Amino acid sequence: MTVPPPAADPLSVWHRLAGSCVLLDGFHALKHAVRFRACVPVAVTTSRRAALDLAGELAPDVRDALEGLLTEVPEEAYRSLVPRPHPTGVAALAERPAREANLEALGRTPRRAPVVVLDNPRNLGNAGAVIRLAAGFGATGVVTTGTLDPWHPTVVRGGAGLHFATAVERLSEAELPAGPLFALDPEGDDIRGLKIPDDAVLAFGSERTGLSAELRARTDHLVSLPMRPQVSSYNLATSVAMTLYHWSATGGAPA
Repeated sequence: MTVPPPAADPLSVWHRLAGSCVLLDGFHALKHAVRFRACVPVAVTTSRRAALDLAGELAPDVRDALEGLLTEVPEEAYRSLVPRPHPTGVAALAERPAREANLEALGRTPRRAPVVVLDNPRNLGNAGAVIRLAAGFGATGVVTTGTLDPWHPTVVRGGAGLHFATAVERLSEAELPAGPLFALDPEGDDIRGLKIPDDAVLAFGSERTGLSAELRARTDHLVSLPMRPQVSSYNLATSVAMTLYHWSATGGAPA
């Protein structure tokens, strides 16, 4: 990552870029964005010393970069920039990766890791948690269908800035990457008897309505997770975690 010099007037730069950049809300979101080479034109903090001490303790690999990025601003000014001030008193703006680059990553073959598809998800926090999981397991990317914006500030906050560690896009069902489609469904085959290939597309239905009829019709394999009788469902992020863990434990290797 090339670190630009601190902005002479970070607040004016912030207001100029806020409509076109991704909000990084909190130290950890900024840390991950820098670690995965996001372009961060402006970053502010209520205390440079506290933020850099935190970097020295938790992320020494990016401390120098953060020292070059962070500008201290009054707490009142910081609070005017973010809808929900973070306890670490850090916020930044990052350029969103080009859609073309994400589509290239999602469509590249052969793939070393699955693509996760959230079919018409509803909960912003769930989407962020899934992106964080996908980054941790080295998944190729996370795709959402429907109206939810996977780059919404609440999703980015839930993902702790790890959108920059994997490809994240909203696509139509017709645009989904190629590959064998494994969809999670209570009527599917028990996942414990299956091996999920590295080039799989793993589809998870909406928290409310499950898989859409269109996606279900395209599915190559319906897969179920082990679940105690009379328990109706798992949280979406939990289902994704169990599925990615099964993939990694049966031969898949994080990228």
